[in-house]
Amino acid sequence: MDLGPFESDNSVNCRLASQIPDICRTEDCCLGIDEAGRGPVLGPMVYGICFCPISKKEELKDLKVADSKTLTETERENLFEKLDEARGYVGWALQILSPNIISTSMLQRTKYNLNALSHDTAIGLVQYALDSGVQLKEVFVDTVGPADKYEDKLSKLFPGIEVTVRPKADSLFPIVSAASICAKVARDRAVKSWNFTEDLGEVDADYGSGYPNDPKTKAWLLKYLDPVFGYPQFVRFSWSTAQTLMDSKGVTVYWDDDEEDGEKAAQRQNNKSMLSYFSAAARGNGQNVTHQTHRFFTDRRLKSIDTL
Repeated sequence: MDLGPFESDNSVNCRLASQIPDICRTEDCCLGIDEAGRGPVLGPMVYGICFCPISKKEELKDLKVADSKTLTETERENLFEKLDEARGYVGWALQILSPNIISTSMLQRTKYNLNALSHDTAIGLVQYALDSGVQLKEVFVDTVGPADKYEDKLSKLFPGIEVTVRPKADSLFPIVSAASICAKVARDRAVKSWNFTEDLGEVDADYGSGYPNDPKTKAWLLKYLDPVFGYPQFVRFSWSTAQTLMDSKGVTVYWDDDEEDGEKAAQRQNNKSMLSYFSAAARGNGQNVTHQTHRFFTDRRLKSIDTL
């Protein structure tokens, strides 16, 4: 599994996939779908599919695949190696969802919640398998939201394919367990080798499990909170844990698009509003003041202007 394409730019989503076994293009196949990293406040969420001929179900079962959450990291890596060795009849594909994309999707004006994002990602992976020539006849999915509604949705989108959606499907169907292992291995590797584009110096990698209730994760979030710009893109800004810390530890910003919370509110507290930093008057009667621009602006190629 080469994570190079994602590591080169982890601010956007990335699709990774194995070769399609020839037998999967000629025989009826089953496909499992599962995800890893839905709950953590740190790192990407990874959706995975795994597929094989229906005639090879028992051989897949003999690989002793199991729900990835019940396995150690070493056990998951070993099982992924076994799946890779079975490439003659087993294929997989992954969609790595960047924490940056997750946050901006959930915080945009028209909300795109995590369930909708999960559904669309799963649907996209099934369509990828079909477009690649996999002869799908059965699809097994670990549910997101009500199982019956999700099953009905997928059945309508993919007529002719028998869709089964169940809670805990990763512990019921080996093909979903295999997808779970692929997704979890990819997430573990992505988190461990995360490339921080922000200038943070030597980053402390002891951030625990990444889940909001983990003390190590909370300590890491406090350590790397910038009071103005928040967190590096490794953090999901849209999670309440991150938002609460930013609200309590960050600098209050006054926006000029609100009469009460903008310029007047800033003046009452002997402060400056955001807009004042972009005006010619802020530079002191037209005189140029040299200062070092924060990397937030240079990375995004943002410049101050006086007129439109």
